[in-house]
Amino acid sequence: MKLRKGDEVIVIAGKDKGVKGKVSAVFPGTNKVIVDGVNRAKRHVVARGRNTKSDIIDKDMPIHASNLQLLHKGTRTRVGAKVGADGTKVRIAKKTGEIVKKTGKEVS
Repeated sequence: MKLRKGDEVIVIAGKDKGVKGKVSAVFPGTNKVIVDGVNRAKRHVVARGRNTKSDIIDKDMPIHASNLQLLHKGTRTRVGAKVGADGTKVRIAKKTGEIVKKTGKEVS
């Protein structure tokens, strides 16, 4: 899977087409991703004990990775992989050929 937690993505198909968001969880086994604010569903929460109440909450549900595209410097692009000069595998933006930065730390 080419998307990672923390990536900025845009939805390219489905009911939320055109919505931008940040990846909060990735499920490589099913090729699905949870994006903040995308594919929201109402879920019922059952009361557990005396101090909690039942409620209806909005929850982000998984969306298939093929319906998403990476946003790199404000433009949507496909993601590729390339072996860097030091022998490490890095992700690149296909449109510009630039290295996609990892969240939290820089990849050179």
